[in-house]
Amino acid sequence: MSEKAVVQLIDVKKSYGPQQVLKGVNLSIMEGKTTVIVGGSGQGKSQIIKHILGLVRPDSGKVLVYGKDISRAGKRELRAIRAGFGVLFQNAALFDSMTVYDNVALPLRERTRLPEAEIKKIVDRNLALMDITGSDDKYPAQISGGMRKRVGLARALVLEPRIIFFDEPTTGLDVAKSNEIYRVFFRTQTQLKYTAVIVSHDVPKIFKLADYVALLHNGLIHSCITPEEFQLSDDPVIREFVETTMGQLYSSEMEGEL
Repeated sequence: MSEKAVVQLIDVKKSYGPQQVLKGVNLSIMEGKTTVIVGGSGQGKSQIIKHILGLVRPDSGKVLVYGKDISRAGKRELRAIRAGFGVLFQNAALFDSMTVYDNVALPLRERTRLPEAEIKKIVDRNLALMDITGSDDKYPAQISGGMRKRVGLARALVLEPRIIFFDEPTTGLDVAKSNEIYRVFFRTQTQLKYTAVIVSHDVPKIFKLADYVALLHNGLIHSCITPEEFQLSDDPVIREFVETTMGQLYSSEMEGEL
């Protein structure tokens, strides 16, 4: 069965003053797959997610979501498209004054007319999926960074989105907590079959989650290929990225063992 592109960026360009961040980005996100966007710091990886979410409009080019150009959508159409999105931000973006339960329930209370009993069933199911049952009454300040990420993902999933975006999802976590989050990502994506778009610097560990790795280089998507193809590529730009990122990682791990 051939894969279907649910998101397409076509020759997307974006500048801020004299700085051109995106210089003609072309990228296809395949349905039900996990696409990881990598690249050097300051390349504009998060800008790609902002364009897909409709938070930023391109100077030129198209951003198609299920065939609709989100960059030209009106408020009502944009709201309808975003209803199919879930987002996990770097810091999980939880509300400190709300309990874990209320944070996860918030999208359901704001966007649906479900009775509270039905909302409770959905929240409990998502908390169980994240292995954080029993934390309902705690506040974000009372739980660990890893648990906050899980709560953020539980909230992102409550409306059963078709596409979920992860912006540097393991920032601030140690190796053990990062690995736990990756296992949760893998389990939920396998079970729920959503399309995932991940911006991450955590190379090569993030490759274990990826169906495709897209390299943003000098304002362009240089390649979008499988992790195996990426790591074995003879392309000089890819090879430089692989050797730089993985070489630093391996050196760091070796030093930690000494």
